[in-house]
Parts: sequence; structure tokens; C-alpha cells
Amino acid sequence: MDILLTFTGFHDPYSKGLVGEEELAGPILSLLSVRSFNRIFLFGTPGTRENTTETASVIQQKYPCVGVETKDLALPDPTDYAAIFGELRPAVRKILNRYPAAGYFIAVASGTPQMHACWVLMTVRGELPARILQVRPPKFVTSKAPMVSEVDLSTVALSRDERPQAEFEPEELVCFPMVAHYELALEPRSIQEICAELGLIGDDPAFRRILKSAAYLACAEVPVLILGETGTGKELVAKFIHHLSARCHGPFVPINCAAIPAELMESQFFGHKKGAFTGAVSDFKGKFDQADGGTLFLDELGELPPAMQAKLLRVLEDKMVETLGDKKPHPVNVRIIAATNTDLKRAIEEKRFRKDLYFRLNVGELRLPPLRARRGDISTIALAFLERINRQMKQPRTLSQDALQALQNRKWPGNIRELENVIERSVLLSKAETIDAAGLQFLEPDDQGDDFSFLPEPKEGFSLETFLSSAREQLIRRALELSSGNQSQAARLLGVSAQAISKAVKTFGSASQ
Repeated sequence: MDILLTFTGFHDPYSKGLVGEEELAGPILSLLSVRSFNRIFLFGTPGTRENTTETASVIQQKYPCVGVETKDLALPDPTDYAAIFGELRPAVRKILNRYPAAGYFIAVASGTPQMHACWVLMTVRGELPARILQVRPPKFVTSKAPMVSEVDLSTVALSRDERPQAEFEPEELVCFPMVAHYELALEPRSIQEICAELGLIGDDPAFRRILKSAAYLACAEVPVLILGETGTGKELVAKFIHHLSARCHGPFVPINCAAIPAELMESQFFGHKKGAFTGAVSDFKGKFDQADGGTLFLDELGELPPAMQAKLLRVLEDKMVETLGDKKPHPVNVRIIAATNTDLKRAIEEKRFRKDLYFRLNVGELRLPPLRARRGDISTIALAFLERINRQMKQPRTLSQDALQALQNRKWPGNIRELENVIERSVLLSKAETIDAAGLQFLEPDDQGDDFSFLPEPKEGFSLETFLSSAREQLIRRALELSSGNQSQAARLLGVSAQAISKAVKTFGSASQ
């Protein structure tokens, strides 16, 4: 299946000719006159919404066998790189998940130059496995320069000195993380350096995607909500965003919403003046003022009392803080990153969390995977902990292969934090230089039985065949994801034949049409 992705422009579907001439086919229709596709995704903006709708209608009339879908992106400024990436990347990711085995093509004719640049960067970075099509205006078409030509950037071999260099103003740098194909100047440090400093370790595809998304969210002054189980590294990811943002030289101020008594919460958040209440013997600067010019990290957001939720919402809307004992509010310049392991949607249904606050904070959402979903990273993370602990030991320790295997086999309900505790405890209590599986100091035995807690409850209307089919599809998609689309490798991961994977992929594709 061949899929075309393209923005629409003001010359689509037709452009006006000279006086007395009929309308001319726009870039997209010109492309379709010489190249065919099974499916087309048209990306529009508020300014090109009518062009997008009309283009889709014309394509369906002229090419009834071609599937056409429109994607309306919220881009009031089609020249804003950060906004384009922020809207385009999640939309493209959903398409890739729907059609993992398709052949993708991008048309860089319609839309703004900034949109074209984003397409090219996503392709060069490997985020979008597509081939780029150039559509020339009729006046530039010659025998050597056809209307449609392919630009295959993967075949362009550049020496180090020839590779494109991109330098941006500090507030723009964070929108373009350092990648393998492009060496982009970053200030103050590269992503790799920040990850090493924070201890963000892992090669799992889902985890790497989280970091990529976090890097792009860093460039925007929007709140970010980080979701995940206890011990998955939510605060580290929050620091990662802060260090990559334009606020990297400002303070990063964490506050644990679950650790503050309700009667002191308003004072801790907003500060107080001397004499504002009994016990206020001096002025106190609240967390918002402490974080002015930087980032305020609200940990355990789900534990925030309802009364404090209302006050927090007001500050987010007005960007003004009223210190206790001071009738005059004052402005604060703070970027909010919040984290929770609470199911906020359920909390909203149970009236324990405000819906308006949820949507105010959930502009950018990151959902961290649990450690048990990143089993390939467990050994790497464990060895990193061991290396750090060994720096403080007179006699360094090592882990045997069976110990590493035992670590990988556990379910880790406490996630990375639990793994770190086990490694540190094992090193401190081990008398042998090499720690084997028997020497690992677990506080509780692992449940070695099969965990069926994820299975649905049988009820009226439940279909076992539908559930098994869905589970099979998800496992195949995950195997393809782990193998970067290599069907033979995915087959080995699942213990099935390559033909079975190929057949399943074709079935997924046809079912999505």
C-alpha cells in the first residue's frame, strides 16, 4: 500500500490562470496525474480548511478508488516550527501505527516552507520512513526536470564538513534535539549529556519516543502532565524538559503535593507575610515565587485538595499570585510540569479532581512505561546503578549472568526505584565479589505465577474470539515496533513464521481502510 502525506495550500485543488484562461491543476492534483496512491492524507490548517475540504472532494471524484482523509491541524501560524512539529508528529504517529507496513510518500509542494522543512527533518531523522516527492510548477518542467521527481535523502552521502549545520536563537534551540543525521547546535548541553547527568537510561523504543516527545514539548511554554506508576522516573523526565527548555538557567523547584499538610499548603505554594497567621514570624517566599523564571514541578498532583485545586487553577489562568497577608497580587513567570500516578479521569468522575484543572494542565501529556514493559533495559539500568555504587566501595562488585536474568524476570511493581534499592542492598550485603542470583537482596518474593490481572471480566456481549484477535494484533504490532519494522525479526520474537507476520500485517492494513 502506498500512502501520500501532504499539506494543502492556497493553490489547491486548482490555481487561477491568467485572465481568460481556465483554472490550472494545483500541486496535489498535478502530482496525482502522474503518480498513484492507495491512500492520501491531506493536512490542513485553519487558513486552508476550505482548500483541504475542496481538494478531498475533487480527489474522490477524479479517483474514486483512492481513500482520502483530512487532518485539521490547529496551526494559526503556519510558519511556527515548534507548533508545526507539535501538531504534525502525533498525527503522523497515529497513521504509522495504523499502517505499519505501508510505503510512505511526502509531497513538498503545498504549504509553507517551514512545513516542508519539518517534513524533511522528520524523514532525515528516521521518525517518518518516507520518500520525498518534489512537484515542479509547469513553467519549470523540462525534459531533464520532470513535473514530479523523487528526492531520496538516504542516498545522499555527506562528509562531516558537508553535513547541514543549524543554529538557532536560544529559545528555538530546544525545538531541534541533536540527532544522528543532523548535527544541530544545542545550548547549553546536548540531550545525551543531559540524559547521562540525570540517569535517564534505556533503548526501549517506547522510552526513546517519550524522550523525543519531551524534547519537543520543552520548546513550548505549555504545561506538561507526566503520568506513570510510582518509581518510573517522572521527576527525572520533568528535569529533562527543564534542562532542554529556554528556562534551563532558571530554577527547577519541586513540590510534593501529598507531603504538605492541608493547613500549610496555601502558604507553601504562594508564601506569606509576617503576621499573616499564628506562627508566621517572618516573611516566607512560596514555591511559585521561588520558581519565578523557571519551572515548578508539582509531584503527586492527584493528592491536591479540592480547595487548593481551585486556587491553582486561578493562578494558571491569571499568572498572578496573592501572598497570604498581602492584598495586592503580583505576577509570576512560571512553567508548570505536573506528575501523578493517579488515574485523573477516574478522579474526575468521582468528583475528586477538577475537570477544568485537568485540561488546563494536560496540554502536553507524557505517559511513562513501567519497567516491566522495558525488560530489555533492565540489565542496562541495573549495571548503571552498580557502577555508581561501586565508586563508593573499596571492593567493587559485579553481577553474574544469572543475576541479570533474575532481574529481568521480575515484575518490579516499584519500577526503577525498586530496582535501584535491590542493587544497592545487594552490594552492601554481599560478601562475594560477584553477586549471583541467590545473592540478590529482594525484600519480597516475586509472584512467579502467571499474572492474569489484565484480562477482562467475562460478561454478556463479551467475545472471546474478538479479544484474542485484538491481543494477537497488539503483540504483533509491539514485535514490529521492537524490531523497527523487520518482519523476520518480529517473527523470531513471537516464535512464529515470517509468513504469518506478513499475512497479519496485510490483514491489519486492509482492515484499517
